Amino acid sequence: MILKSLFGLSLVLNVSLDTQPQMSTDPTSWLQMSVRQKDAALLPLVRQATDCIVRRVASDRRFSTDMRPDDVNDLIVDSISACARPVRAMIDAHDRMYGSGSGEAFLLGPYLNVLPSAVVKQVKAR
Repeated sequence: MILKSLFGLSLVLNVSLDTQPQMSTDPTSWLQMSVRQKDAALLPLVRQATDCIVRRVASDRRFSTDMRPDDVNDLIVDSISACARPVRAMIDAHDRMYGSGSGEAFLLGPYLNVLPSAVVKQVKAR
C-alpha cells in the first residue's frame, strides 16, 4: 500500500517541482567521489527529508505514541506532499551522484524500508 502510494506521489513530484539540477561548478566532481563520500554528501539531504516527515507525522492528530511502524505508513504517505521539496532535493542529489533514476529507486527501496521505524523512533524521542 505505502509503496504504491509513494510511487504515485513520486511521479507527481517529478512534474510539480522545479527539478533543475544545482550542480557544483564541476559536474564531474561527483564521478571522482567514493561511495562513502557520496553517502556523506547525501546524508544531510536524507536527514532534512526525514526531519520534515517526522515533524508532519508528529503533528498529525491521528498519530499516537503507541503506534507501530507498520501503522504509521498512511501518515507518512500523507506527509510526503508537504515535504516535497526536501524529498525532491534528496532524489535529485542521488540522481546526480549515482545516475538518473537512482534517486527514486533509493526513495522507494532502502529509504522507504527504514522510514517507518525511523519516524516512530524519532517521534517517540521528542
